[in-house]
Amino acid sequence: MSTATQAPAPPAVDDVDDTVETGRPSMLSRIADMLVPAFGRLSVTTDTGTTLEPGSILAANHTSLADPAVVLAALHRLGVEPVVMAAAGLWRVPVLGRALARGGHIPVHRGDRRAAAALDAAAEALEQGRLVLIYAEGGLPLRKDAAEAAPGTFRSGLARLAERTGAPVVPVGQAGARRITSGSVAKQLAGVATAPLRRPDLHVHVAAPLRLTGDHQVRTTKARAAVTGAWRTAAARLGEPAALAAYAAEASHGHSERVAA
Repeated sequence: MSTATQAPAPPAVDDVDDTVETGRPSMLSRIADMLVPAFGRLSVTTDTGTTLEPGSILAANHTSLADPAVVLAALHRLGVEPVVMAAAGLWRVPVLGRALARGGHIPVHRGDRRAAAALDAAAEALEQGRLVLIYAEGGLPLRKDAAEAAPGTFRSGLARLAERTGAPVVPVGQAGARRITSGSVAKQLAGVATAPLRRPDLHVHVAAPLRLTGDHQVRTTKARAAVTGAWRTAAARLGEPAALAAYAAEASHGHSERVAA
């Protein structure tokens, strides 16, 4: 009698205006922590023994318009209220833009001579002991489905910020936000409208900090690998096929190496 091969379990974890003002980012984090439970069931884990030290860079994967709120809510539960680096266009959104400005969050002007100012502001925030949340992919995936997938190509900003400041990088993986909103505009609106009824499962995993070394390309590759690992842990918690398949492939590769040896 044949038996189905089960994917290996994921590793054990611990459950748990267009200017920058010198404010505290707590309001946005607290609002996220209040609103997210109405749209989904959020759970949070960390690598065993992980601590979030002042002056750290938080690097998260970006899959949905909803995931910044999910990540902020999760970090708030861990006692962290980071400064967020976000697309400058958000500062033009009524109410949200003012909240971003008052909280001292950092607008990123992509493809603009002002882009360098975002790294200057982030470096200053880190020097002040604040934690900075950055989305190194620099945009959302173009996929229309709600399924999870590994993080895309990272831009160089994360590596340059880490090199400039020497700050540790904390990989943050989130999964499930695409279940709230993803795809076409109509589909996204429908997702947000029905999420309070569906309340999909959401998970955020915070991995152990690391120090990036090497040139920009090497640092960027290391950072993406670490964030991918954190995402895979989060997505596996939700039973996402892409993450489970990655674990199975990794286990198969390890078995093949042991047999060859």
